[in-house]
Amino acid sequence: MRVLESEQAVRLEPAQPARAAVIWLHGLGADGHDFVPIVPELNLPPELAVRFVFPHAPVRPVTINGGMRMRAWYDIYSLTRGDRQDEAGIRASAAIAQGFIEEQVSAGIARNRIVLAGFSQGGAIALHTGLRQTAALAGILALSTYLPIHDRLPAELTAAGRATPILMCHGLYDPVLPLQLGADTRDGLRGFGCHVEWRDYPMQHQVCAEEIADISVWLRARLS
Repeated sequence: MRVLESEQAVRLEPAQPARAAVIWLHGLGADGHDFVPIVPELNLPPELAVRFVFPHAPVRPVTINGGMRMRAWYDIYSLTRGDRQDEAGIRASAAIAQGFIEEQVSAGIARNRIVLAGFSQGGAIALHTGLRQTAALAGILALSTYLPIHDRLPAELTAAGRATPILMCHGLYDPVLPLQLGADTRDGLRGFGCHVEWRDYPMQHQVCAEEIADISVWLRARLS
């Protein structure tokens, strides 16, 4: 695949004209390069012609890290679900993610051929954005994550969001975003009628080989 870099994102172009796209959002403190090495491990058939887009989050102070400036999709005040959340930052980054979706649509990729993916903080933005679409995406891939500002979802979940397939993966021993946080999101989304597949693995806040294999199978099913 051909690698194209810009200030906004790292893009991997397939050998033939792209027929599908995966927009993959990184976690706190990382950047768009973080998940690029996973693409060869997915071993997707070349005929799927998938373009991968790995956006860079803005640089901002993060309260939970002592105000240190780093790439973050939104500020984090604490990791307790009931505490105040950075709604303005979440919505601003959702607008960024939406912009990448619209970019792919303008490039000729149908919305039902676009997967919105993310790890940790990036997964939170993927869920938030994907559930509010006006037309269903191919899928939402949510890794080691949760749904932020979940109390807003009842008023904002769209029919297209409800119809979009979701794969959630989580580590059994995640010390950063505990398993229960992901499981609560899973159960809540299922309660709203969303189609959520769930996988958990004997790992911490990371990605493992078994998970990558499962993601590959899921992407092939969504994009074939």
